[in-house]
Amino acid sequence: MSASNGNNKSDSNNHSNNPRKILVVDDDPDLTSLFEMVLEMSGFEVDAYNDPLLASSNFKPNAYGLALLDIRMPKMNGFELYKKIEKIDNKIKVCFITAFEDYHEEFKESFPELDEVKCFVRKPKAIDDLVKHVATILG
Repeated sequence: MSASNGNNKSDSNNHSNNPRKILVVDDDPDLTSLFEMVLEMSGFEVDAYNDPLLASSNFKPNAYGLALLDIRMPKMNGFELYKKIEKIDNKIKVCFITAFEDYHEEFKESFPELDEVKCFVRKPKAIDDLVKHVATILG
């Protein structure tokens, strides 16, 4: 797992997010490792966390172009995490990772401005679509 220490290149440009750097947060270590590997092989820089509280406490504004967040995690769900990091960086784009279909109402109430089709990567087929989906969002 890599974590930003605040001294990397993306911090040197505080006026815009780094579109090639992605924050991945999922409580499944195997999945975060797989996402990190697939995205890095496709030319993206990745910070991966299995603990949403740690991801939140280490989050820096303007460091990421995209956050990939699992919805169902212990301690803090992906929607709660996005609300916290969006207060720090309101330009960050988000994509939620889920294997479940029961998120619709909470998503629509919490984020009426977001496009549901663009904002979700489904498990288990997530790996097949991940790079294409990320490129579309950041493109």
